Amino acid sequence: MKSSFISSLLLLVLEFQPVNSFAYIDQPDGILPKSSPFKPTANAPASSTPDPTVLAELATFACTLADTARLQILPHWRSPRHSLAQEIKHESDRSEFQSASPVTLADRAAEWAMRELIEKQYPHHGIYGEEYGVIRSDADWVWVLDPIDGTRSFITGKPLFGTLVSCLYKGTPVIGIIDQCVLEERWVGIAGQPTKMNGTPIRTDGVANLKEAEMFSTSPDMFRNQDLLKFTSMKRAVRTPHYGADCYAYALVASGYCDVVVEADLGLYDYCALVPVLEGAGGVICDWEGRKLTLENHERSKGRVVACANAGLLEEALEILRLDPLEEHGQLALEKMKDNNVLLIPDQSTVTPWLFGVMVGEVIAHLGL
Repeated sequence: MKSSFISSLLLLVLEFQPVNSFAYIDQPDGILPKSSPFKPTANAPASSTPDPTVLAELATFACTLADTARLQILPHWRSPRHSLAQEIKHESDRSEFQSASPVTLADRAAEWAMRELIEKQYPHHGIYGEEYGVIRSDADWVWVLDPIDGTRSFITGKPLFGTLVSCLYKGTPVIGIIDQCVLEERWVGIAGQPTKMNGTPIRTDGVANLKEAEMFSTSPDMFRNQDLLKFTSMKRAVRTPHYGADCYAYALVASGYCDVVVEADLGLYDYCALVPVLEGAGGVICDWEGRKLTLENHERSKGRVVACANAGLLEEALEILRLDPLEEHGQLALEKMKDNNVLLIPDQSTVTPWLFGVMVGEVIAHLGL
């Protein structure tokens, strides 16, 4: 009875309060939560292998697309903000961070230029772009474009954005480019080949366990409700959480400078290019259930992405990210959250502490939890 009441109470609070309406009090020692052993889930059906000659041709073309995007973006770099023709895209059913995102003249010009090249060179290929939508998504070959991943960084003069170019074969990313035009850095991943950064092969260099790991996320505001609880557990499990690098964080994992990236609520264009880059450098990347990041799995994955420098880190991360912090199953949700070294209490500076005439904190205290 007590278990069911408290679990229901927590679910109501999560449903009706804003994302930032709780304070999270970390418990000491950074002990990892208890969970069942890691078991890989079934992935999407394997696609047939693309012809290596065609793959090489398309990888060269992908670099041409990235070159074209550079030509459109650089003239606007660190321009006066009023000259960027900024607009805000409003999207419903997204996180606080993603529901209102900026777009600039540079974003649109870069994607339009890339789309024109694709239509001219490969008119039978599909295109899935952030700014101008989707055509022929059922084609065997589909280009996925994010002209500026990290537009907030671009607008504010921070060179931690990137152009993402990916090519999918039967729904699976087989070519990926992360291009940082200001720093003149380019990571190129091709399925079955070593990833290269500016022409030089690179490898991940991850630590052995999460408690030693450096973790990136673009913003804590991209996590909602149960995802926020899981992210809080991840943040507590690692050595240091970092914020604000967008796609550049994944490039840093591929190059061996950090260990983990955890994000949620991403679009297909936000992560497809990252897959060949990470995998070709020895890293691993999937959704929070261990599924491959493919066109087919996008709706199930819901933009929840975890990338790690090695399989051991991924196993630990998935043990946390697969937990349901509010599942009942006869076990009090708060007890599981305590096992995760996170204690949830209302923050009276940001949340109305009354629910149905009862102070939530007093109920928890009265029940000895």
